[in-house]
Amino acid sequence: MTRTTTPRRLIPSRRPRHRLAQALIADLAERLTPRDTEILDAVWEHRVLTTDQLSAIFFPSVHRARHRLLALHELRALDRFRPWAPTGSRPWHWYLGPAGAHHLAAQRGITPAELRYRPDSAAAIALSSRLTHQVGVNEFFTQLHATARRTEGSAVTAWWPERRCAALWGDLARPDAYGRWTENEYTLDFFLEHDTGTESLSRVVAKLDGYAALAEATGITTPVLFWLPNPTREANLRKLMISPAVPVATAGHTPATAPDGPAGPAWLPAGSSGPRRRLIALRDAWDPTA
Repeated sequence: MTRTTTPRRLIPSRRPRHRLAQALIADLAERLTPRDTEILDAVWEHRVLTTDQLSAIFFPSVHRARHRLLALHELRALDRFRPWAPTGSRPWHWYLGPAGAHHLAAQRGITPAELRYRPDSAAAIALSSRLTHQVGVNEFFTQLHATARRTEGSAVTAWWPERRCAALWGDLARPDAYGRWTENEYTLDFFLEHDTGTESLSRVVAKLDGYAALAEATGITTPVLFWLPNPTREANLRKLMISPAVPVATAGHTPATAPDGPAGPAWLPAGSSGPRRRLIALRDAWDPTA
């Protein structure tokens, strides 16, 4: 998990925010498309998604994404900020706006309070020390979605965020996400550990004890994927994983180490010297009869 004490500056949306009008809430349901609702669900579930990420998941082009996201911003369904950068600019980062929260709550037959939405809490990710880590976790699944959109027979059939995982399994293990990837009628369930290089490797390896305890408690053994920032850290981590009690595979999240993204041949199972496997092919590494 990412931890930093460096102050974070950001560039907020410059449009002034006024009290939410009831007329806007009433009008919103008729103006939102099914895809818009999926976008609102995604930013609420995963806290923050960038323009490029939303484009890869939901739109045929970045231009179309920018146009529609701006419209959702004007409707106050989405809010946005730009993290400060020393040079150049960062993309807009989107999170759920107050009108979007009312819409999602109404669809569920509850109030925004019951949805546990508060504008200040939703916006807190902008200044969180975990922003980079959260965006990185979401980028992993964004790349899987992008692969699925251009590859027939592929799909992300589950993507559960950290807070949902913690509610289910937090007393034993706290994965950054749980996912299910389907390709050509085969399916792989996995826990994701998105590593940014800020924790000691001994602490990273110690997380496997929790996953082993979870497997024992539930009777379900779920593989753990470590998505690492560079080949050196991956190699050093693998030296410490002698014989993990649960299936483990590692890969690097750079274009050089994973040019086809996490769905491609980037993964090396623990205890194996190669070759690297596609994500779906990890099933055979752990269960040749699968």
